[in-house]
Amino acid sequence: MGPTEPMRTRTYPEHAALESGLKCAGRRTIRPALDGGGGLCIIGGMTRHDELPLAHTRPGTRRVLPLYRFGRPGARPKTYIQAGLHADETPGLLVARHLIDRLAELDAAGAVRGEIAVVPVANPIGMDQPLLGGRIGRFELATGVNFNRDYPDLAPAVAERVRDRLGADVSGNVDMVRAALAEALAALPTRTEGDSLRKTLLSLAMDADVVLDLHCDSEALMHLYTMPALWDGFADLAARLGCAAAFLADVSGGEPFDEACSGFWPRLRALVPAEVPLPDACAATTIELRGYEAIDDAQGAADAAAILDHLRVRGVLAGDPPPAPPACAPTPLAGLDRVTAPVAGVVLFTVELGETVTAGQTVALVLDPFTGARHPCTATTAGLVWSRQHRRYVNPDEMVVVIAGAEPLAGKGAKLLTA
Repeated sequence: MGPTEPMRTRTYPEHAALESGLKCAGRRTIRPALDGGGGLCIIGGMTRHDELPLAHTRPGTRRVLPLYRFGRPGARPKTYIQAGLHADETPGLLVARHLIDRLAELDAAGAVRGEIAVVPVANPIGMDQPLLGGRIGRFELATGVNFNRDYPDLAPAVAERVRDRLGADVSGNVDMVRAALAEALAALPTRTEGDSLRKTLLSLAMDADVVLDLHCDSEALMHLYTMPALWDGFADLAARLGCAAAFLADVSGGEPFDEACSGFWPRLRALVPAEVPLPDACAATTIELRGYEAIDDAQGAADAAAILDHLRVRGVLAGDPPPAPPACAPTPLAGLDRVTAPVAGVVLFTVELGETVTAGQTVALVLDPFTGARHPCTATTAGLVWSRQHRRYVNPDEMVVVIAGAEPLAGKGAKLLTA
């Protein structure tokens, strides 16, 4: 169903290909969604394909989120995976499709123990923002807001609902909180299409045990972001993906999607009596699948396989994965040294990705094409060069090289993320 087509019921014969390339395992029909938009395709086994319409679209237009569900509804552990929240970051779109294809096979074989939800294109707004041969996928043109910022903090609203009802039973508390969270999300007002996107994505993810948000960096090595308390659980994932770096922060600033999911639980604990047992019931991470141009079908399949092996470790999928290699040592997000260009010009790198540099080392030169002057860009801290600017002509103060420092840098402030 295209985003401008009227909602209709469709049937799929056995083994007929869906538009997405996924195979139906038997004859099923799409039923209308309860709100009159979208629809659901039962693909085979417990696999379902839905299309969720966004609110506040312009007259004559319609945008939907594609949603694939695997396993038994309500089963635990639940995993939520999305790709393309920054719509110009393509590697995640490829990995998500590999995940969907493999999960359909695993679901048909009865190997999905929990429930898994996958949104392979998490930002139809950004997908529809072409500009001069490119795509503005990071910011909403209507508002200028980053699609991965400004997610609401629902802890105060949930605390009001549950503060006087929580008890000594951990699992009972988690169930109660998740029910209150669903109520708070349903009551969340929206005024724009971007608000509707944020609300819909959170509604799919906030009750999950594990959340994986697939992104990519400029020109980078594989890395991920998560909270310090969640690192022990995600070290296995980092190792299987071959992460060269992992960045930890309790609060990164900017209210990104992953922290709206996992950071909700510690924020809620701070608002209820200290004796109430509340675990970190949602473990979320942002996975950065190298750089913009790191598109390779075999690599995408390998990344998907690594994620599936991690889900086996967590008990979401049946089976025993091979042992993971050693994980990289995590470093604080506040330790990132973002080396910027002193002037506009052509970037000439003097270090490669994966090199370890020292404080004061020149990591790039910026050539002024008018004068021929070469301006050095120097490291503030020692550490691993894990990201470089993919554009070779930069503006003043634009990031050129990013280094993973082992200790927090002075003067970082509360905003640890880029715009």
